[in-house]
Amino acid sequence: MDAKIIVATHKQYQMPSDELYLPIQVGAEGKEKLNYIGDNTSHNISKKNANYCELTGLYWAWKNLNCNYIGLAHYRRHFCLKKKGNKFNSILTSRELETLLKNTNVILPKRRNYYIETVYNHYSHTFHCEDLDMTRDIIAEKYPYYIKYFDKVMQGKKIHIFNMFIMKKEILNEYCNWLFDILFTLEERLDISKYSSFEARVFGRVSELLLDVWLLANDIKFTEIPVIYMEKIDWYRKTTGFLKAKFLGIKYDKSF
Repeated sequence: MDAKIIVATHKQYQMPSDELYLPIQVGAEGKEKLNYIGDNTSHNISKKNANYCELTGLYWAWKNLNCNYIGLAHYRRHFCLKKKGNKFNSILTSRELETLLKNTNVILPKRRNYYIETVYNHYSHTFHCEDLDMTRDIIAEKYPYYIKYFDKVMQGKKIHIFNMFIMKKEILNEYCNWLFDILFTLEERLDISKYSSFEARVFGRVSELLLDVWLLANDIKFTEIPVIYMEKIDWYRKTTGFLKAKFLGIKYDKSF
């Protein structure tokens, strides 16, 4: 099977042993080199990592990997089919992926459900709504066909997040051409000079909400599978942060 799943990381970390996985040091430009391929090699946008997050790894994979399927995971989040005692033994394997790809060309994590608010409202409560409003303006200008799908996703309560997926390369090419055109335009127009370093991750964050827009507009069928977290999640902090943003207007200032 001709496939690679890049694992975006900014630090040394235990990686899957399966040759399916390719660790990529994101934001490698100007940083101490890890024992992984840097996203600052060949055709890259590594210097944009502070604002684009794992997308600098995706851009590198899109431009430099020549294989039939390309995926993106994170050092602390991986696809899995069944949780086992050892988390690293639970990570999706080459054999499992090969079976899945017999029936689909796109694999995604299970959707997140915000239950009490829409995708747009959640973003506006936690970050700057201008990010999405300007994104909508750009889509209306450059890709007007997509506007009704953008609105539908923003008005819904479920969304695929994390920028995690596995796609056939031809599909990935089309998606990335569309995605980065929008994001590069947004970068030119959006003033983030007063954003905190956390808020300034805006283009990586907005991209999470654009994947479903593109899939819906192009009627791309997909298969959802679980995601396993390699580290313990503080669900109390995560839940209280969500509720404070929703009801008290306290925006996020860190990842949970």
